[in-house]
Amino acid sequence: MGLFEEARIAAANLSDFASDLTEPSLRIGVTGLARAGKTIFISSSLHNMIHGGRLPRFEAHSNGRIGSADISPQPDSLIPRFRYEDHIADLTQKRIWPVSTSRTSQVRLGLKYQSTKSIKQTLSGGRLALDLVDYPGEWLLDLTLMELDYRGWSARSFEQAAKPNYGDHAIDWLAFAVSLTAELEAATQTGTNEEPATESLARQAAHHFTDYLLRAKKARGAYALLTPGRFLMPGDLKDSPALTFAPLPDHLYSKDRKSLWAMMEKRFEAYKTSIILPFYRDHFARLDRQVVLIDLLAALNEGPETLAELEETMGEILKAFRPGKRFWLRNLVSRRIDKILFAATKADHLHHTSHDRLEAILQRLVERAALRAEAAGAEISCMAIAAVRATQEATLQMDGEDLPSLVGIPMKGESLGEDEFDGKTEFALFPGDLPKDPDSVFKAVDSEFEGPWTTNEGDLTKEVESVSEPQNSIHDPLCFVKFRPPELDKTAEGMPLSLPHIRLDRALDFLLGDSLT
Repeated sequence: MGLFEEARIAAANLSDFASDLTEPSLRIGVTGLARAGKTIFISSSLHNMIHGGRLPRFEAHSNGRIGSADISPQPDSLIPRFRYEDHIADLTQKRIWPVSTSRTSQVRLGLKYQSTKSIKQTLSGGRLALDLVDYPGEWLLDLTLMELDYRGWSARSFEQAAKPNYGDHAIDWLAFAVSLTAELEAATQTGTNEEPATESLARQAAHHFTDYLLRAKKARGAYALLTPGRFLMPGDLKDSPALTFAPLPDHLYSKDRKSLWAMMEKRFEAYKTSIILPFYRDHFARLDRQVVLIDLLAALNEGPETLAELEETMGEILKAFRPGKRFWLRNLVSRRIDKILFAATKADHLHHTSHDRLEAILQRLVERAALRAEAAGAEISCMAIAAVRATQEATLQMDGEDLPSLVGIPMKGESLGEDEFDGKTEFALFPGDLPKDPDSVFKAVDSEFEGPWTTNEGDLTKEVESVSEPQNSIHDPLCFVKFRPPELDKTAEGMPLSLPHIRLDRALDFLLGDSLT
């Protein structure tokens, strides 16, 4: 990142600091790959704080020091407001899960509380503005491109396509990459390698590459490091030149300014400058704390290779964070993320006897990334949570054995074996157990590809002709279905209570507790 961008970040932080003199604020980013539960986490956190939810481990709340919590006016006029009311209506009235995040949004919660420190009470009046920022997981992946040049990104993309779990999805794109050599040679010989012809090739390459990314995302879920993220969720940029580029084999490298390589390289750098840097500057660089949500259960069911891929993806993403201890003088120009919460979501899909094991696997998954953040001075916590608890626990008897099980109402259309659910009937299942030793799920997976991707024409053709079988399995796969959000309990007076959860109070205390002392 250049000095100019650093100066713009410093200016934004100075503006935030000036605003904090009249109303202290805490800015928390809620991050996670697709379908990790970002929208649900924010909605349930707000709902429980606003409506006095059951939060016994959230000290400031359980001790009655939070006087009120209300949605406040949007602080940033150019950022869409998080649709809290719509999401809560989906969860509590329609009892469906909110749609996934498709754009950046933000919400401010105004907290009034009784501080335990007289000086703090006098200076701030016991007020805190809590800003929660939500954005698509696909866009988060783009942060990994900031330190890459076009040539390095191209090599990484071809290397990924060579892996067993991606070969089937990349066949058409790799075949087109092979044909590019002949196309470019023909264009050079006939003198048609002018801009219109090059533009046509660029559009074709982008089309084949985007199709590969979409196929891979559908098959691999949210675990893969598929970039650029806007190719997967383009929004207003669909069909724009900003998204009309693709990786090229290294043997097509050229210094000719009119070459296809030069055009692709220019657009790749423009993508970083015009899309990634503003996203980083306006959101990431202004964060005080970070929540990283991970759908670890789904990854566990995919097998050890998927876990290894998820570990690599999270490690690459977290390199873009700015961890460090908070110090008011440094924060004048450069904010640091002083707390990071790693949370394995959907803990309500497991019996509580496996929650500690889920946390242990999570700690193992983020171990390397967490060590880097802790070395920089940030405080780290790993938890197994469910922002909205959709199941209750029960005991099933099978062959004379008591099995710790779950009871809930599966979503309409869900199926398990021969059972297909109507969205109205309760169903009990034994979800399975997680292994006691977290290292056992990270065992090495053999690969047919022993070395890095090579992009000379012969090797490229060879890889297009080969199809590799994925090797994803674990000995005892988990058994779960997507349950409907629960019907809310009511008070004796008939008033609905807040959304039930698992360890959301612990998460809030870690993130907010010291700011409410």
